[in-house]
Amino acid sequence: MQFLERIENPILRGAVEWLILIGLAVLLFFVMRAFIFRTAHIDGFSMAPTLEHGDWVILNRFTYIVSAPRAGDITAFPNPENPSEHFVKRIIAVPGDSVDLRGGFFYVNDQRLEDEFSEESTGGTGLLDFPITIDEQQFFLLGDNRNGSQDSRFSVVGTIPRREMVGRAGVRVWPLGRVGLVR
Repeated sequence: MQFLERIENPILRGAVEWLILIGLAVLLFFVMRAFIFRTAHIDGFSMAPTLEHGDWVILNRFTYIVSAPRAGDITAFPNPENPSEHFVKRIIAVPGDSVDLRGGFFYVNDQRLEDEFSEESTGGTGLLDFPITIDEQQFFLLGDNRNGSQDSRFSVVGTIPRREMVGRAGVRVWPLGRVGLVR
């Protein structure tokens, strides 16, 4: 940067160097935020015990650019009733899978969903008509706290298009006592 060499005052030259460095850091941050990561705040208890109310997670946006979302991933997508907010849920079924709700339990491809998150998945009002087959580029997501989650089983949410998924949750960054990888 030849123009810096023309600045004779060392204090002014140092200040300009710092401003350039800070500007580049801010630019890099916004590029990374646009293409690589985003944060999500957990508001509520629908993902308990995996994620608790008040947690902050980093979503890896790049992952879904280079590979398809997979069952088991935790992801975020816009709340259908308020797109300025995001829901954070777990992918349960991917395109081509069949999902059924029988006797309070979910079945994916006729296999009862056995996970450590919830033993029973009660319904509620406004449910989809089960069984369903997940369309191409669509995903079925549930909260880990099945009985306290507004998720894909309800017609107001339904299946989620891949293009609406913000990214895969990778790291919890807040609260400090719970910092770590999200599984």
